[in-house]
Amino acid sequence: MDFTLIAIIALSCNPDKKQNQLPLIGTWELISATTTEKDSTYSTFNPNVKMIKIINPTHFAFLSHDLKMGKDTATAAFTAGGGAYTLVDSVYTEHLQYFISREWEDNKFEFVVKINNDTLIQKGIEKIEKLGVDHVIVEKYKRVKS
Repeated sequence: MDFTLIAIIALSCNPDKKQNQLPLIGTWELISATTTEKDSTYSTFNPNVKMIKIINPTHFAFLSHDLKMGKDTATAAFTAGGGAYTLVDSVYTEHLQYFISREWEDNKFEFVVKINNDTLIQKGIEKIEKLGVDHVIVEKYKRVKS
């Protein structure tokens, strides 16, 4: 029996729970973001900052920095965070284990994700009672081509 045929049979007989995550895996660049608090929705997307999210089969990480390479101290920015995640159907839950603002760590955030061609949209609630954070975010990402 051909090795390729054996591999195909083995994969089809042993469904891997991670297979439904494959479209999510990759590098994504933020192209828009909004926040809704109470009755007010506003854009949180800053065109002077570039942000990417990297998702592998078990973890995610996000990184952002200003586009002036930190030379303008008034607008210099850097943010990073990451952790493990789960994906069940379209429910993507981030378990934030690392973040530049440490008080956000050890929280989980649940989103509904949708992928359409090379666009990832995630919508969910960020809520941290001790920080007074309670809002809905919608982020749109474009897949980064290698």
